[in-house]
Amino acid sequence: MEAPLPGLSLLLLLLAAGWGGRMDAAWAPSPGGCELVQSIMDCTGRWLSSIPGNLRGDTEELFLDDNTIQVLGNASLLLYPHLWHLSVTRNRLELIEPGAFLSSQGLEVLSLTDNLLFTNYSLTAAALSALPALRMLDLAGNQLREDMVSVLVSNLSSLESLSVARNIIMRLDSSTFTNLTELLELNLEKNYIFEIDNAFEGLQRLQRLNLAYNYLPCLVGFDLTELRVLNLSNNVIEWFLSMEIDDLFELEVLDLSHNRLLFFPVLPRQSKLHSLLLQDNRMSFYQRLPNGTSLANVTMQFLIIDGNSTNITTVRLWDELCHSNLSSLRLLDMSQNEVWGLPDDFLAQMPSLTHLKLNQNCLEAFHLPEEDPLARLTELDLSQNQLVELGVKVGAGDILPSLQLFNLSTNRLQALPPGIFTHTRKITTLDLSYNRVALCPRPGEAQSLSCVDIRGVETLSHLSLAGCGLQGMGGRPFQGTSLMHLDLSDNRQLLSGDLAWLQDLVLTLQVLSLRNTSLSSTTDLSALSSLVRLDLSGNCLATFPAWLGALRLRSLDLRDNCLPALPRDLPQQAPLGRSLRELYLSHNPYNCCTLGWWDALQQAQGLRVPDGQEVTCRHGPHVLSPSALPQPVLQSCQWHTANMELLYLVLALPTCLTLLVAFVVVFLMLKEKLLKMVKNRCGVSSPY
Repeated sequence: MEAPLPGLSLLLLLLAAGWGGRMDAAWAPSPGGCELVQSIMDCTGRWLSSIPGNLRGDTEELFLDDNTIQVLGNASLLLYPHLWHLSVTRNRLELIEPGAFLSSQGLEVLSLTDNLLFTNYSLTAAALSALPALRMLDLAGNQLREDMVSVLVSNLSSLESLSVARNIIMRLDSSTFTNLTELLELNLEKNYIFEIDNAFEGLQRLQRLNLAYNYLPCLVGFDLTELRVLNLSNNVIEWFLSMEIDDLFELEVLDLSHNRLLFFPVLPRQSKLHSLLLQDNRMSFYQRLPNGTSLANVTMQFLIIDGNSTNITTVRLWDELCHSNLSSLRLLDMSQNEVWGLPDDFLAQMPSLTHLKLNQNCLEAFHLPEEDPLARLTELDLSQNQLVELGVKVGAGDILPSLQLFNLSTNRLQALPPGIFTHTRKITTLDLSYNRVALCPRPGEAQSLSCVDIRGVETLSHLSLAGCGLQGMGGRPFQGTSLMHLDLSDNRQLLSGDLAWLQDLVLTLQVLSLRNTSLSSTTDLSALSSLVRLDLSGNCLATFPAWLGALRLRSLDLRDNCLPALPRDLPQQAPLGRSLRELYLSHNPYNCCTLGWWDALQQAQGLRVPDGQEVTCRHGPHVLSPSALPQPVLQSCQWHTANMELLYLVLALPTCLTLLVAFVVVFLMLKEKLLKMVKNRCGVSSPY
């Protein structure tokens, strides 16, 4: 290789001196195919087997993800003394030599996920110990056991965040995380942990702990007072018992979802808890059982074995929550449990509650507290229970004054307490689907009939009445509302009568679902001029409804009908063709020989058919894709079209000949009479 020209070398030196060798303002390519943005060097996915030695010397962040690096040698980072962030994830890294970081004393963030560090973990530990400023370390996915983790982090007293997720850790004890006195966040999710023995005693500053997706059977004696977020989801926990002390716990979020909890957790007496997630457990309350019996005075004993000592703790689990201060709780998720009923004054202890989820339980009745009826509650989900009664003391004051979303779907309700929505001044969404309820049709009947009265609820914008067994409604059930979304699906007799009950929605309704309502093509909904989304799926439409052309829809669902074809000029129809952006068409018996409309849709600009891959047509016994019809089918369709034209000609020709012959015969028979009549009229002599 020839030596560079002296003049060129001098020019490069001058440029380097003048510009400082920096390209902070823009991206620039770098040797090895890496990309440079300011002081960040990205070498992701370059098939590198080692760290390039020709990168910028002032690089501060270096990303080497998705390469094939196996070893970080002692000299790998010598040229990059300013490095503070290094990522070597998803490589084949087996070893970091002890002197690899001696020139990178300022390294603060190190990500080594998805490698093979278990092979030489002791040498790698020696290399890590040379990083006095390291704050964040990610060792996830390295097949590490607990003893390996203990060695790797034993000298990293500066660490604030540590992740050892997705390893093969099975047991934690007091020796696992020694000297991590500055640790704030610890991620242990997706391991095989089944036992914890004083593992977190020395982590006095720990604020976030993630133990999700492990095999913990219980957690007894919880005493981490500085912890703010604790994630114990997706374990096999049956018991959660906090230490019985009066110290203030900083705990704000506790996630015990997807476990096997049998009882409501025994929480700290004093805490800042605002989110409690108990979804998908086996939890119930035993103050009252479904058969009417009570276990209020029965106690439960826990046998706690700690080393050589054995303690027996006696508690009343259905009463223990009374000893916890839940005044700051804002979110309580108890969905997917086995709750039959709530203890007395259970909700009264939560004056700050804004979100309450009790869906998918066994509730047969739900009674709102009389004295303080959840004044701040904005979301209440009681769906998928067995509710037959909703207890509200109407007239005692405001009822759920802040409520915005109320989900009562899939229960056994037949009515709601009269006037329940009188004081819900902010409600926007109400889901009554799959109950046997009816809307009050005329003023003054709410007190005497089993119906739901929503008239005059001005804030209500979303209403679902799917599967309520509604029949032809009368009166004006939506008077005084401003509904924008209305779901009337699965009410097969809903459209059997007059549709005047929709008149109050003409100006506001934008989304309407009439799926599976026995809708016919003659049902005219063109008066709903504000509609932008319309669901007509699951009906028996045999022809495209002509009234659709008068609407300015953006989305139309015609799935699961009996349509053999659509209008060929649909994209040009005004105003529908100009506004339509989304059209669902699958599961209709389209004719493969009349697909001109399909070709027109494919060419229409701005119109999308999201289920286009599922659209099929029929040709005899065959079900085919209209986008790829076989040549024999196309030829058959052409012959079919030609044969039909020939058939029409054959049928029309005899008729024309018959008419012609009849005309000739009539003319010949009446020829003499006609000539004589003409002669008599035209042959009369003039009077002159």
